[in-house]
Amino acid sequence: MATDTLKSTTGASGASGIRRLLLDNGALTALIVLVIAMSALSGDFLTTDNLLNVGVQAAVTAILAFGVTFVIVSAGIDLSVGSVAALSATVLAWSATQHGVPVVLAVILAIATGIAAGLVNGFLIAYGKLPPFIATLAMLSVARGLSLVISQGSPIAFPDSVSHLGDTLGGWLPVPVLVMIAMGLVAAFVLGRTYIGRSMYAIGGNEEAARLSGLRVSKQKLAIYALSGVFAAAAGIVLASRLSSAQPQAADGYELDAIAAVVIGGASLAGGTGKASGTLIGALILAVLRNGLNLLSVSAFWQQVVIGVVIALAVLLDTVRRKAGATPVSGAGGGGRGKQATTYALAAVVTVAIVGATSFLHNDSSTSTKPKLGLSLSTLNNPFFVQIRSGAQAEAKKLGLDLTVTDAQNDASQQANQLQNFTSSNYGAIIVNPVDSDAASNSVKAADKAKIPVIAVDRGVNKAAVDTLVASDNIAGGELAAKTVAEKLGGTGKIVILQGQAGTSAARERAEGFAKGLKAYPGIKVLAQQPADFDRTKGLDVMSNLLQAHPDVKGVIAANDEMALGAIKALGSKAGTSVSVVGFDGTPDGLTAVKQGTLYASVAQQPSQLGKIAVDNALRATQGKKVETTVKVPVKVVTKDNVAGFTG
Repeated sequence: MATDTLKSTTGASGASGIRRLLLDNGALTALIVLVIAMSALSGDFLTTDNLLNVGVQAAVTAILAFGVTFVIVSAGIDLSVGSVAALSATVLAWSATQHGVPVVLAVILAIATGIAAGLVNGFLIAYGKLPPFIATLAMLSVARGLSLVISQGSPIAFPDSVSHLGDTLGGWLPVPVLVMIAMGLVAAFVLGRTYIGRSMYAIGGNEEAARLSGLRVSKQKLAIYALSGVFAAAAGIVLASRLSSAQPQAADGYELDAIAAVVIGGASLAGGTGKASGTLIGALILAVLRNGLNLLSVSAFWQQVVIGVVIALAVLLDTVRRKAGATPVSGAGGGGRGKQATTYALAAVVTVAIVGATSFLHNDSSTSTKPKLGLSLSTLNNPFFVQIRSGAQAEAKKLGLDLTVTDAQNDASQQANQLQNFTSSNYGAIIVNPVDSDAASNSVKAADKAKIPVIAVDRGVNKAAVDTLVASDNIAGGELAAKTVAEKLGGTGKIVILQGQAGTSAARERAEGFAKGLKAYPGIKVLAQQPADFDRTKGLDVMSNLLQAHPDVKGVIAANDEMALGAIKALGSKAGTSVSVVGFDGTPDGLTAVKQGTLYASVAQQPSQLGKIAVDNALRATQGKKVETTVKVPVKVVTKDNVAGFTG
């Protein structure tokens, strides 16, 4: 009887130990499960090139998240890190390339910019008594605005000596991964071995108790947010190095990924818990998810849903862990380091063993006879690019091709990740519609090196060779738009221009075309030019504001149909009667407005044809056939007179 009782107790203890191990290392468990699942689902996941891709794709988020870890451990929040990263990189590129500042000094200025932004955040929170959410939200806007002001909305080439941070060592080991590891070690040291690290845990655990114990909480908060700024600046430099240019819109929304990585890694938003290793695991989970879902051709929209669910589950796990009395995820104190290292080593062994076993699932799988093509679009939140996708998919289906479409969501870094995934998966050809022509260059060079044909659609790629550029001329289209509205107004009148998203090549080129076209009509006076970010709602808001200042406007040129439709809504009954509006792209909604007479004209680029021709040329390139260097799809001004016979 005693023996039976002993066995029962031992078994219960073992089950409890496993349960506690899983609860204490929930993020690590999730990462292992994800790696195993992706290895089983995709034969392209478990390759050296792709695993290195995952590391590179996690690097910027992880570096940002290490800085955010300091803030969250101290029960704060920092929403400004993405914008501060962009501002720091812009300061470096602007000072080094446009003002001749020595590169070393420019790097110091970039780091100083991050520190300054962090100190302002800390001062507003510690001494101004602003809630961290409000203070850092204000800095998010200020830093992004300064980045756009300094760069004038255009990318700035990055110094070559700093751009090596985006390269590889020995032709295979990515430098961003090494920087991520180095910054992680620094973060772990600060949290676990320094006075300020212990202060973070004390403030996060109970700020009032920390103050009563003699801790100078206000000064510590200044230092904590300054540290977050340093890590944000480092992340911005690494990101710009990958893209070979400082993008004023870079790292937009990355603050949410950084916070998610910290929370997934086991830190609590209530403060007092968190560690650098957990944050790294959180960043890797996000990178593995995005990488694997891309390889499995999951829609970018669904990817957002999946990542949101993962974040919610991470918070739920934290709640369960606390209720179960699991060990707090704290980096202060060194008692559990040996046990932690053993846990990580054991996890690595288990993962390698199971992944090795699942790899046999793909060894005997028959390879598809269909040529695989990858299409990376700058965004699918715009009807123009949706039509490119539709044209490409229809042609791929007709030709029996396997086409994977990804959405970069106007994020040059995300597009670089997608192109890396296509390259490491040995796609037959890659079609890219660049978010930015400069930023896509390194990824295209990597594809060229792997001897994968690259077709650019709608926008070219600078400083890299593509097999074919399939595009209409944005500058010529802009000139046509200007000519159309000017002739409608009889060569005289007051107009406003709604510009596209600052920093994008399409916005710059179309604005250049508008300016060129209007030079021929000195009687046309431009009252205002304002960006509305290619968005219908912003077009409505901006046009409503402009009408207050310029009620006598007679014409509107919009850099796309979406903004034009927003302007029409703001104009109300004036649209198509006393005010003539000209759009750009020839989208279905735009053409409907042309039929109704509210939109006078749209400069149509025939986006479906762009997608179709891009796929045709990609197939020819994979077959080793000769392709034209440039294929121009003519733009066409569509008015009420010819809209009935037009098909995009």
